[in-house]
Amino acid sequence: MTYDVVVIGAGAAGLMCALTAGYAGRRVLVIDHANKAGKKILMSGGGRCNFTNLATTPANFFSDNPHFCISALKRYRPEHFVELVERHGLEHVEKAPGQLFCAGSAKDLLAILLTECDWAGVEISLKTSVSSLEACGEGLRLATSRGRIDAGAVVVATGGLSIPTMGATGFGYDIARQFGLSVTETRAALVPFTLTSRWKARAEALAGLGHEVVVRCRDGAYREPLLFTHRGLSGPAMLQISSHWRPGDSLAIDLLPGVEAFDALVAARREAPRRRVSTWLGERLPRRLAQALVEWHGGDGPLAERSNAELEAWAGRLNAWRLKPAGTEGWRTAEVTLGGVDTRALSSKTFEVKGLPQLRFIGEVLDVTGELGGYNFQWAWASGVACGLAL
Repeated sequence: MTYDVVVIGAGAAGLMCALTAGYAGRRVLVIDHANKAGKKILMSGGGRCNFTNLATTPANFFSDNPHFCISALKRYRPEHFVELVERHGLEHVEKAPGQLFCAGSAKDLLAILLTECDWAGVEISLKTSVSSLEACGEGLRLATSRGRIDAGAVVVATGGLSIPTMGATGFGYDIARQFGLSVTETRAALVPFTLTSRWKARAEALAGLGHEVVVRCRDGAYREPLLFTHRGLSGPAMLQISSHWRPGDSLAIDLLPGVEAFDALVAARREAPRRRVSTWLGERLPRRLAQALVEWHGGDGPLAERSNAELEAWAGRLNAWRLKPAGTEGWRTAEVTLGGVDTRALSSKTFEVKGLPQLRFIGEVLDVTGELGGYNFQWAWASGVACGLAL
């Protein structure tokens, strides 16, 4: 079996690269060890897939080589992908500014990609594993469960380590190392936090409660909803800041974004001295959270009886609640992998390995990771198209 291009991985980046190369006249085979293409597409966004973000810029991505993503993102922008899905009649909604989701099911989006692959003459072989990859003449030879396959070029689109139940493995990193490429440290990202026993019990008592906060850690700061869970803290705020967090770091959580709590408390004491601290909190926070704070810290009673020092203590809890997570939920629930194949070894225009143009890497397997909100899918589309056009 001989193909111009073999793409390993039938996810977002792999399918996009395959259909692009197919339309360019290449004979393309996509292989994947899973029993279904696009599994991560189907489960993302609660089954509705946040497939792009209209505000995508290189600044929304983490990488040890931050300039690498610029070229591909400039050449294939969110509006290009929107035009593709709208041509197929896909209805979509903007849930938050710039964040586009399928109005129905992510199945509709995957169907578009598979239809485009079919139209482009792409062959897809599922339940196909690769046991080895080696140079063969001017191309590469794969030993697979289907037999030997020769390819003019092989594109590795195997994704990262997140959500192993979806079939994620480190196979792409193994291939990179085999051919002398470096792999930067990989960590679970866009992932909920777990808490130590005392705080876990407190979070569990508030499970299901959400509240908009500003959370900070290292050089990251996000204003997004926080969600208490049975295991700890989740919600967009926590998923975003997890990309900045390292074990041992504390989070600084502002429960009253835009409000200087001390000034507000002093003003309330002057204007309504008989109002209780718990009442004042309940007017600004979800009632269960307000009650919990009083239970945790005490100090309730009329504002008139609270000293400046007591109000300063409350302001600290409200504007800069410091919490040290025990860890994260890890690969099991992480949406993406931070780190990956070092992009310094690749061309940012063609995604080929420098000195070995037959081998290319795209998508999440690379050390390019987006923030929450559709950015990682836009990277998949952009890197897939850039590579596909260059094959």
